[in-house]
Formats: sequence, structure tokens, C-alpha cells
Amino acid sequence: MIALVLAATAIFVYVRFESEVDNAVDAGLRSRAAELSAVVRQAGGRLDARSQHLVGRTESFAEVLDSSGQVIDSSPAIGGKSLLDASEVKRALAGPLFLDRGPLPGLNQGSRLLAVPVHSSSGKRIVVVGASTESSRDAQGDLAQLLLLGMPFALIFASIAGYGVAAAALRPVEAMRARAEEISTAAPDERLPVPDTHDEVARLGNTLNEMLARLGDALALLGDALERERAFVADASHELRTPLAILRVELELALAEGRSPEELRAALVSAAEETDRLTQLSEDLLTIAQTEGGELPVRRTKFRLAESFESVAGRFSRRAEDAGRRIEVGEGSELEVDADRLRLDQAVGTIVDNALRYGAGTIRLKARRMGEAVELHVIDEGKGFPPAFVGHAFERFSRAPGVRDGGSGLGLAIVATVAEAHGGSAHATNVPTGGADVWLSIPSRSASSLPPA
Repeated sequence: MIALVLAATAIFVYVRFESEVDNAVDAGLRSRAAELSAVVRQAGGRLDARSQHLVGRTESFAEVLDSSGQVIDSSPAIGGKSLLDASEVKRALAGPLFLDRGPLPGLNQGSRLLAVPVHSSSGKRIVVVGASTESSRDAQGDLAQLLLLGMPFALIFASIAGYGVAAAALRPVEAMRARAEEISTAAPDERLPVPDTHDEVARLGNTLNEMLARLGDALALLGDALERERAFVADASHELRTPLAILRVELELALAEGRSPEELRAALVSAAEETDRLTQLSEDLLTIAQTEGGELPVRRTKFRLAESFESVAGRFSRRAEDAGRRIEVGEGSELEVDADRLRLDQAVGTIVDNALRYGAGTIRLKARRMGEAVELHVIDEGKGFPPAFVGHAFERFSRAPGVRDGGSGLGLAIVATVAEAHGGSAHATNVPTGGADVWLSIPSRSASSLPPA
């Protein structure tokens, strides 16, 4: 590209110089012809051959012709020979005529002529002036040589300069490339060097650094998710190992020889309990797994809380009677909510199951409106939660000290998941008079109060 630009520039300069030289020669010829024409009109007759107007330097000459082309007077260098032929004489009589000639007598180089018609008292005359083009052609030749010799050097210099400028411009890109090659997942906080040039390269560096920041955040989130996944799998494996081990021991004892019917029955009852525990644990794990892929799906329908409370109370009534306890449905059951009935039954049932396992006394199910939310409470009369455990009650696989054989530690985590799926939250506290109060708070934007059925 640089060679093309230099070649075009050289051609333009040469053509322009040639045109200027030709214009200068033509301007000189016009001036000389005007002077000589004035002398011819003034003299009117034959001119003296030694007149200073006709005699000039070797490269400058003139002559005067009559209308037939006969030489009336001329410069000594011409030797009295007519510079125009018959056709050129006719054209010169009609108007000014420029002609290029080769070497003339007394001249070694070409020449350029100007013939102009002149009206004098002696008749129509033709004044011919000429000048050698040797000096102008020599100047053009010198210029051409300079251009031909200077072009390669100019091309080499321009190429070196262009390479240097391009290398300097791309040096920040190379620095960014080298740093990008060094960045690894072990050092996600590293960034590319950005030049203080405020140009396209700087904007590219800033954009790449912003992309690296987003990728770093995504990797951090992915790392946290993988860590939580590993912890979940480890905890789930631990929880599954215990009931499976107990179930295996009970079955081995049942198969041992010499077992009485009472012992076999006790072993089968224990195996059934562990199977029930495994079933509950698998359901809990399935619920947790559904939330890992996104929000827990809910199917909202409008229903009375009394329907949910009575269903849960009926499901656990047998266990409560066997334990000498009661489950009561209290105030607020007339409220109607827009929620997933099955999920809400699952959450309330989980809290009731925990109250039967770890609490004491009567279990009360009640609801109340609190501002823009409806709270579903499950209250028992036991010892309540250990103070240090209340803040961790809804964490996965979290269990209070001394009750590791009672459950999987996923129950209250599922309660919190169900509440969050409805846009609410789960809470737990100890009742001052004794017992625990666990409740769900869900938005009441579509909750309403209906009269008792």
C-alpha cells in the first residue's frame, strides 16, 4: 500500500512538473511573440537581421514570414530556413499555433514554436518564435531520476516507520495476550493490563476485564454450588447409612436361629420403623433436590386453613393418642389462603411430626393475620429448642444435640423451602411458658376471611 501511494505521488509530481515547465515555455513564447509582433507592425517593411528583437541566445530564436511562407527575416541560428511548411503557414494565418519540433539547424535538442499572425502596413505577416526544450527536458529527466532513486529509499523508510508504529500500537495487545495466557482458575482475580490511551485497545481491555469479572463471579457461584452439593451428598449418604445399617441388623437378627415369636415381631417392628424412616428421608431428599434445580413448583388453589389443619390433625391423631397427647385446631382456621394445599399440608405435618417426636403436651394449630401476611403456627408444650439451636433450626441436616437418632434433620429445612416457594418465610421460637412455636408466614395478598362453615 505504501508503494502504491508513493508511486502515485511520484507520477503526480512528475506530470505536474512537466505541465508547469511546458506552461513556463509557452508563457515565454507568448511574451516574445507579442514583443516581436509589435516591432513588425511598427516597422512595416523588411527588418534588419541584426535587430536585437530577432537575435537572441542560441536556445531562443525567431523569424518573420510573409503570407506565402517566405522568410522575411530570422535569427542567425536558423540560417534563413522557414520553420513552417505550407499547411502550417495556412493554420498560422488563421490564429496562434504551437508546434513541437525536433533538432533544428544550430540546435542539438528539440524545440517548441509559436506562430502568430500579424497585420502590418506591408501586408499580413507571420511571426514565429521558438525556444529550445533542452533545459526543460533535462530538468524533467533529473526529476525522474531523483524520483526513481528516492522511491526505494522512501519505501524502505516508510515501511520501517510503519512497522514501528504498528508494533507500538499493538504492544498493549501483546501485553494483554501475555497476561491472559498467565491467568488461570487458581487466580481468578487477575486482570489484563489496560493502556491509558482511551482508544479502541483500551476499550477492548476494559471490556475483557469486565468479562473476566463476570466469569469470576460465575465461577465463585459455581464453586459455592458445588461445595453445597458435595456437603448435601455427604450428609445424605450419612443419613441413609444409619437406617440401612439398623435395618440390616434387624433382618439378620430375625433370620437367626432360635428367635422367639416376640423377638421376631420386635425385629420386624423395628425394621418397619426404619423403612418408614427411609421412605420419609427419600421424600425429603426428593423435595430438596427439586429446589436445587430452581424454585420449588407450587400449584395454588384457594382453600380454608381449617381443611389443612384438620387433615394434618387427623393424620397424626393415632400417634398422638398412643403418646397420650392431643392435637387441637385453634383460632384462625376460618382464613382462606391461595396456596399449594399439598405443600402446605407437608410443611404443617412436618412441624407436627417434630412436635410429637421432641415436644410434649397438647399441640395447637392456629393461624392469624399479621399485616400483609398470614401466619400458620404449630405450638407444643415441651421443653422447646436449645437456645443455641434456634438460629440453625431451618438449616439442612441440622439437629439439636442429643436427638441425632430421631430424624434426618431435613424436616424444618423443607418447611422453610415450602414457605419460600410461596414467597414467605419460616420462623421458630420458644414459648415463654414452655414449649416451641414454629410457624410459616406467607403473603396474604389473596388471603381472605370467611365465616365458619
